[in-house]
Amino acid sequence: MQYISHYSSPLGRILLAADDIGLTGLWFEGQKYFALYLDREHKEKELPVLKKAKQWLDIYFLGKEPDFTVPLHFTGTAFQNEVWEILCTIPYGQTMTYGEIAKQIAAKRGLPRMSAQAVGGAVGHNEVSVIVPCHRVVGTNGSLTGYAGGIDKKVKLLTLEQVNMEGLFIPKKGTAL
Repeated sequence: MQYISHYSSPLGRILLAADDIGLTGLWFEGQKYFALYLDREHKEKELPVLKKAKQWLDIYFLGKEPDFTVPLHFTGTAFQNEVWEILCTIPYGQTMTYGEIAKQIAAKRGLPRMSAQAVGGAVGHNEVSVIVPCHRVVGTNGSLTGYAGGIDKKVKLLTLEQVNMEGLFIPKKGTAL
């Protein structure tokens, strides 16, 4: 059973979801893939993990790095979960490229290479936005593509974290806008 709660952020309303193991979802209302894997049967209930996630978000949206973690429960495919675990290692205020994540997975699996596009697909389907920082992933050329919450939110999140935006840009066209 999943439980939900809502949070009002400076970037818009957020839906949070959790089960007895941990946080399973965090979506900006109206974003791409909004609540895609939320159980049809769910209840509004303030679980301790949801309260902890809200505390984390309160600190984060003040422009500070939270000094604690929120229990997570990834419910994606094995590959998606592997990518999402790497996202959790990207330090606050820094970025990583899709290619760098692909290289990490290839090395871990003993493969000569891994598709950055496959990584992009997993990043784009991240169910726990912000806390699992998919907004910190950029293209090798500095392109700010691929944020399900919208490029404007991605820029605001990176700016909030005081990421050096020099060399990063919003593409003029593309499928990942």
